[in-house]
Amino acid sequence: MPALAEVLSTGVSHPDPRGCDLPACPVCADSMVAAEASAYLADNAVSYLWSCDTCGYGFVTKHSLKRFACN
Repeated sequence: MPALAEVLSTGVSHPDPRGCDLPACPVCADSMVAAEASAYLADNAVSYLWSCDTCGYGFVTKHSLKRFACN
């Protein structure tokens, strides 16, 4: 008995805003999808370790966290 599967397209009206924040490798310009590791720092910042799958180059980025109040 044959099986059929239907794939429905889910159109997105706007691209993921986080996609523009992802880094590219400074050596080979390959796009990077996920950090290899992350660490929360005491000064309300997060440090990310990036490692390129294509050329092996590694680097660290640091991002400050904004505080917000919940009502």
